[in-house]
Amino acid sequence: MGGSPSGLSLTSESINCLKLTQRLEILPKRRKSPRVSDTPPLSKDDRMDDILARFPGARRALFASFHIGGCQSCAYRDEESLAEVCSRNEISADQALHCIIESHQHDLEMLISPTDLNERLTTTNGTLLMDMRTREEHEAVMIAGSEFLTEERQNELFGLAPETMIVLYDHTGRDVLDRCSWFRGHGMKQTFALQGGIDAWSKEVDPKLPRYRLEMD
Repeated sequence: MGGSPSGLSLTSESINCLKLTQRLEILPKRRKSPRVSDTPPLSKDDRMDDILARFPGARRALFASFHIGGCQSCAYRDEESLAEVCSRNEISADQALHCIIESHQHDLEMLISPTDLNERLTTTNGTLLMDMRTREEHEAVMIAGSEFLTEERQNELFGLAPETMIVLYDHTGRDVLDRCSWFRGHGMKQTFALQGGIDAWSKEVDPKLPRYRLEMD
């Protein structure tokens, strides 16, 4: 926990580049993430990268139910459609759709939208905001008031009262639900995941916060 992802680095050049991108993106009407209570549309013809962006728990759900995506032999490419992945692995695309949607409905209980989190942070005290990205990312750009989540800090959090509200966030919301489930499994039932990660926070709450991408070394 806290190390750099293999083969990836956060560069000041990428941040500066995306500051410009962010300025260009605020010209049209800004798209907001779906409300946490919404279920995005889903089709078996959708690309896997689009599905994972809209259904962050899809990777976990497909692996748990069909052992898809857990190893090299059953991995899938971003540009593949769900139908193509299912056909290659000889499973029903309709069953996969049902699995993803059912998992998403469960995940909704753990999500908090950027706007809802902002309202809570500005009106109440006691919410702990934890950044589960790498230290390099945290030091480059972070949500004000958040802490970098180390293994030591995580163990301290597990010793707090179960009703303590904890909100975890990552870059785009793709990885945070697994960690949120882990916290809840350790008795921290008021742990939530920030929908869309810090990227959504920048788009919906704090446009001055630079957006960025992780570049290959």
